[in-house]
Amino acid sequence: MNIDSITSGIVIDHITAGRGMKLYDLLGLDELECSVAIIKNVTSGKMGKKDIIKIDADIPVNLDIIGYVDPGITVNVIKNGEIIDKKSIDTPQTLKNVIKCKNPRCITSVEQELDHVFTLVDKENKIYKCIYCETKAN
Repeated sequence: MNIDSITSGIVIDHITAGRGMKLYDLLGLDELECSVAIIKNVTSGKMGKKDIIKIDADIPVNLDIIGYVDPGITVNVIKNGEIIDKKSIDTPQTLKNVIKCKNPRCITSVEQELDHVFTLVDKENKIYKCIYCETKAN
Protein backbone atom coordinates (compact mmCIF):
# COMPACT_ATOMS: atom_id res chain seq x y z
CA MET A 1 0.00 0.00 0.00
CA ASN A 2 1.25 3.47 -0.85
CA ILE A 3 0.11 6.54 1.11
CA ASP A 4 1.48 9.83 -0.19
CA SER A 5 3.39 12.12 2.12
CA ILE A 6 1.91 15.51 2.93
CA THR A 7 3.64 18.83 2.35
CA SER A 8 1.69 20.87 4.91
CA GLY A 9 -0.50 19.42 7.61
CA ILE A 10 -0.52 17.17 10.64
CA VAL A 11 0.48 13.56 11.21
CA ILE A 12 -0.87 11.89 14.34
CA ASP A 13 1.46 8.95 14.90
CA HIS A 14 1.95 6.11 17.40
CA ILE A 15 -1.78 5.59 17.93
CA THR A 16 -2.46 2.27 19.64
CA ALA A 17 -3.79 -0.11 16.97
CA GLY A 18 -7.57 0.09 16.79
CA ARG A 19 -7.94 3.57 18.33
CA GLY A 20 -7.54 5.57 15.13
CA MET A 21 -11.25 5.61 14.28
CA LYS A 22 -12.23 6.74 17.80
CA LEU A 23 -9.79 9.63 17.45
CA TYR A 24 -11.13 10.41 13.98
CA ASP A 25 -14.67 10.63 15.37
CA LEU A 26 -13.85 12.65 18.52
CA LEU A 27 -11.70 15.15 16.58
CA GLY A 28 -14.52 15.65 14.05
CA LEU A 29 -12.22 14.91 11.12
CA ASP A 30 -15.19 13.80 9.01
CA GLU A 31 -16.22 17.48 8.79
CA LEU A 32 -12.97 18.60 7.12
CA GLU A 33 -12.83 19.54 3.44
CA CYS A 34 -9.20 18.39 3.08
CA SER A 35 -7.80 14.88 2.58
CA VAL A 36 -7.57 12.74 5.71
CA ALA A 37 -5.92 9.31 5.70
CA ILE A 38 -6.43 6.75 8.45
CA ILE A 39 -3.87 3.99 8.25
CA LYS A 40 -4.70 1.06 10.50
CA ASN A 41 -2.52 -1.76 11.79
CA VAL A 42 0.76 -0.45 10.42
CA THR A 43 3.77 -2.56 11.42
CA SER A 44 5.82 -0.78 14.07
CA GLY A 45 9.13 -1.88 15.55
CA LYS A 46 8.33 -0.09 18.80
CA MET A 47 4.64 -0.97 19.18
CA GLY A 48 4.12 -4.07 17.06
CA LYS A 49 1.12 -2.51 15.31
CA LYS A 50 -0.13 1.07 15.30
CA ASP A 51 -2.57 3.44 13.59
CA ILE A 52 -1.63 6.72 11.89
CA ILE A 53 -3.81 9.68 10.86
CA LYS A 54 -2.59 12.12 8.20
CA ILE A 55 -4.40 15.43 7.75
CA ASP A 56 -3.52 17.35 4.60
CA ALA A 57 -4.15 20.79 6.14
CA ASP A 58 -2.65 22.87 8.91
CA ILE A 59 -5.58 22.88 11.32
CA PRO A 60 -5.79 23.13 15.09
CA VAL A 61 -6.35 19.78 16.79
CA ASN A 62 -7.58 19.30 20.34
CA LEU A 63 -4.59 17.81 22.16
CA ASP A 64 -6.78 17.02 25.19
CA ILE A 65 -8.88 14.66 23.06
CA ILE A 66 -5.74 12.97 21.76
CA GLY A 67 -4.33 12.58 25.29
CA TYR A 68 -7.64 11.24 26.56
CA VAL A 69 -7.94 8.60 23.82
CA ASP A 70 -4.32 7.47 23.82
CA PRO A 71 -1.55 9.19 25.81
CA GLY A 72 1.83 8.61 24.22
CA ILE A 73 0.73 9.65 20.74
CA THR A 74 3.05 11.89 18.75
CA VAL A 75 1.66 14.86 16.81
CA ASN A 76 3.90 16.09 13.99
CA VAL A 77 3.29 19.45 12.30
CA ILE A 78 4.52 19.42 8.69
CA LYS A 79 5.40 22.51 6.62
CA ASN A 80 6.99 22.35 3.17
CA GLY A 81 7.48 18.60 3.56
CA GLU A 82 9.50 18.98 6.78
CA ILE A 83 8.57 18.30 10.41
CA ILE A 84 8.66 21.71 12.12
CA ASP A 85 7.12 20.68 15.43
CA LYS A 86 6.81 17.36 17.22
CA LYS A 87 4.67 17.00 20.33
CA SER A 88 4.44 14.02 22.65
CA ILE A 89 1.01 13.93 24.24
CA ASP A 90 0.30 12.98 27.85
CA THR A 91 -2.95 12.37 29.75
CA PRO A 92 -4.64 15.76 30.31
CA GLN A 93 -5.46 16.85 33.87
CA THR A 94 -8.73 18.46 32.78
CA LEU A 95 -11.17 17.62 30.00
CA LYS A 96 -13.59 20.26 28.77
CA ASN A 97 -16.42 19.15 26.47
CA VAL A 98 -14.62 15.95 25.48
CA ILE A 99 -16.86 13.54 27.39
CA LYS A 100 -20.31 14.12 28.87
CA CYS A 101 -21.52 13.45 32.39
CA LYS A 102 -23.86 10.48 32.48
CA ASN A 103 -25.46 11.41 35.81
CA PRO A 104 -29.06 12.47 35.03
CA ARG A 105 -29.07 14.63 38.20
CA CYS A 106 -25.95 16.55 37.22
CA ILE A 107 -26.39 20.28 36.57
CA THR A 108 -25.07 19.69 33.02
CA SER A 109 -28.23 17.67 32.27
CA VAL A 110 -30.41 20.68 33.12
CA GLU A 111 -28.17 23.54 31.98
CA GLN A 112 -27.50 22.50 28.37
CA GLU A 113 -25.09 25.37 27.65
CA LEU A 114 -22.88 24.51 30.65
CA ASP A 115 -19.48 23.01 29.78
CA HIS A 116 -18.85 19.37 30.68
CA VAL A 117 -15.65 19.55 32.74
CA PHE A 118 -13.84 16.55 34.19
CA THR A 119 -10.66 16.32 36.25
CA LEU A 120 -8.25 13.39 36.32
CA VAL A 121 -8.44 11.46 39.59
CA ASP A 122 -6.58 8.25 38.63
CA LYS A 123 -3.94 8.61 35.90
CA GLU A 124 -3.03 4.93 35.78
CA ASN A 125 -6.62 3.84 35.08
CA LYS A 126 -7.58 7.04 33.19
CA ILE A 127 -10.50 7.83 35.49
CA TYR A 128 -11.99 11.31 35.43
CA LYS A 129 -14.70 12.81 37.62
CA CYS A 130 -17.23 15.52 36.86
CA ILE A 131 -16.38 18.79 38.66
CA TYR A 132 -20.08 19.45 39.35
CA CYS A 133 -21.43 16.16 40.70
CA GLU A 134 -18.22 14.08 41.10
CA THR A 135 -19.57 11.21 38.99
CA LYS A 136 -16.68 9.14 37.66
CA ALA A 137 -16.15 8.51 33.95
CA ASN A 138 -13.48 6.34 32.36
